[in-house]
Amino acid sequence: MNLSKPLHIIILGSVMLSALILLLLLILQFTGSASLTLTYFIFIPFITGLVSIGLFSFLIEKFINKKIKLIYRIISSQKLNSVVDVKIGEDVLEKLTQDTVKWAKNQKNQIEHLKKQKEFLGNLAHELKTPVFSIQGYILTLLEGGLEDENVNRNFLERALTGVDRISHLLEDLDDISRYEYHKYRLKIKPFDIVTLVNEVFSSVAVQAEEKGISLEFNKRYQPIFVRADKGKIAQVLINLLSNAVSYSTEKESVFVRFHEIDKSTLLVEVADNGLGIDAKHLPRLFERFYRVDKSRARNIGGSGLGLAIVKHIVEAHNQTINVRSTEGEGSTFSFTLEIDK
Repeated sequence: MNLSKPLHIIILGSVMLSALILLLLLILQFTGSASLTLTYFIFIPFITGLVSIGLFSFLIEKFINKKIKLIYRIISSQKLNSVVDVKIGEDVLEKLTQDTVKWAKNQKNQIEHLKKQKEFLGNLAHELKTPVFSIQGYILTLLEGGLEDENVNRNFLERALTGVDRISHLLEDLDDISRYEYHKYRLKIKPFDIVTLVNEVFSSVAVQAEEKGISLEFNKRYQPIFVRADKGKIAQVLINLLSNAVSYSTEKESVFVRFHEIDKSTLLVEVADNGLGIDAKHLPRLFERFYRVDKSRARNIGGSGLGLAIVKHIVEAHNQTINVRSTEGEGSTFSFTLEIDK
């Protein structure tokens, strides 16, 4: 008998009580204290068992529900009447354990979410602080007399404009993140040649690469490869990954793009560099908003800190995956999948 259910305990208790009554009757019969017929030995224990089952069921169910409700007042977000309705035949402890585990898991998820939100807000404030303070400094200098100095005013206004541009880019990226996270976007899925698109992106990143003497190239000559995706969004992914690869590569190195057909329907796109690389401890958080491996170095290089988070959202919006492999001091390889156009 499963004693985790109250009904089973009540039945066992009633049987034991009936057995005790029967034993008492037998003792009275054999000691001569009473002269009882067979009917008494059957009827009295039976009635005792039935009454005890009914009485114990009522009292125990009332007691359990009273105690259980105290727990559900803590762990439930619903009206108690719609949540707590424990029946004698149920496995009370199992039900309570499941609901408590579910509540604890939900609380843990909420705490983790709040921690991430707190970290996000802190990082956002930190990202905005630098350009705001610089703009404030330039404007104060102009107001204190620099506006009349032709050698100062235009230069400081241009620097202030740079700060405004940085804030503007940050807000645009935040708007993109918000739309992706709340699915307020519409992908324009069409077939296109990914090889041609990469060549176009090479041209977009060429100036940045030339400043460091870095070459952008394929690992081999490719024939056209047609995929189905949003061309503009995938261009954004490639620009971000190639720009990062250039930024974190040492001078006179190469950044490669490679293609691998995983199967007839899936293409793997890789962007690889031989640059600084990333410590393994940072890899799990690399696609989080504002997460920077080296905050001081990354800020000098530029960027909003949202690029990889946007890249991840774009790839996942296509129901595809993105990954990173990296060894500190040896370089990094970012890879994502696309659907091959059949």
